[in-house]
Amino acid sequence: MAWFKKSKEIKTDKKVKIPEGLWVKCESCREIIYKREIEKNLQICPKCNYHFRISARERLALLVDEGSFVEMDAELTSDDPLRFRDKVLYREKLEENRRKTGLGDAAISGEAAVEGMPVILVVMDFSFIGGSMGSVVGEKIVRAAEAALETRRPLVTVASSGGARMQEGIFSLMQMARVSAAVGQLKDNGVLYVSILADPTFGGVTASFAMLGDVIIAEPKSLVGFAGRGVIEQTIKQQLPEDFQRAEFLLEHGFIDKIVDRKDIKKTIGKIIELLA
Repeated sequence: MAWFKKSKEIKTDKKVKIPEGLWVKCESCREIIYKREIEKNLQICPKCNYHFRISARERLALLVDEGSFVEMDAELTSDDPLRFRDKVLYREKLEENRRKTGLGDAAISGEAAVEGMPVILVVMDFSFIGGSMGSVVGEKIVRAAEAALETRRPLVTVASSGGARMQEGIFSLMQMARVSAAVGQLKDNGVLYVSILADPTFGGVTASFAMLGDVIIAEPKSLVGFAGRGVIEQTIKQQLPEDFQRAEFLLEHGFIDKIVDRKDIKKTIGKIIELLA
């Protein structure tokens, strides 16, 4: 039975410990990429051009002229009108997300300049309760649209959201009608509205202001839809195309006007405003 015994000890080198957070797996091509390389590339995968999600503050820095942004309605914060309780109280979830993101809610609004041209902006942040649209987000969009109408500046919104905020029930669903009516006033009065769709844009946000722009732009490979893919397949009992709900699929079928890389978005918005506003 000697062949069960090791003839000699095999020496193994110590495992090299790689610090956590140095590498990132791309959600699209599944490649492992050095995090610093992605950061230098504006949070875009250098292998497949997948656009990683970024915060509202990061997006503002890429989109507006340096030093031009002046925030509006920063004091608005969500209440808990339904006294909603899940695993944690909604009130506690709000406080946790405020600490985590440094934001009052899931959107930042304000006035700024893009390529030297004045605009009113609303930028959503998916990291705040999935970028869900509650009373505060709806109110910020409505006030921004009113400011754009009053000053006749173009309105630019960046959507990144899972939809309406269930913790606020009907108060959240009401925002769909409010924001749709507000941006409708811009169209009636000849004020330009540009909507940018980032990954992901779903639910009540897609069903309201996000798809009402005079010009609708999306980042590459962004997921945009109303219900999720699985829900639709179960409902219609059919297999959907592989790229269903991706920005490229939407462009091909006429739902959006243009797909623009993040590095070109500022220049593109500036050109649209120059031509149409």
